[in-house]
Amino acid sequence: MLQFDSKIVGKEISFGYLRDHIINRGFTIGGNWEYHKGSFDAVLWKEGGETIYLRVPFIVTAGELDNEDAQIRFQKPFVIKHVTNVGLDYDEGSLLDATGASQFQTPLDKDGHIHDKSRWIQAGEQVVEEKVLPFFIN
Repeated sequence: MLQFDSKIVGKEISFGYLRDHIINRGFTIGGNWEYHKGSFDAVLWKEGGETIYLRVPFIVTAGELDNEDAQIRFQKPFVIKHVTNVGLDYDEGSLLDATGASQFQTPLDKDGHIHDKSRWIQAGEQVVEEKVLPFFIN
């Protein structure tokens, strides 16, 4: 995991408003969200079973995350690499994966080693600057 400083840290906004706008810019809501925290994720690079993500975490300062009007405050973004098995998975979920009923495999490594760290930090900074910060007035 590579954390980096960003102007997004400490910024607050309505969850529903931002979600509706940055989904069209390549972001998804991180799958590990809870009612009091979550993240917006974007793929920076993908090849085979390796994916480098930008994760922009936030905490909920008012309301709950399943509410459109929840207010969120951003924390320090980071870049993370997941390594997954691109072959057939022969565990108890194999039948579900083969039939298409299971969409995701558990990553083999949720925090894989990232080569050329400065490149990926710069890529993450650029995506936050160009695709998230424009929704803030200050």
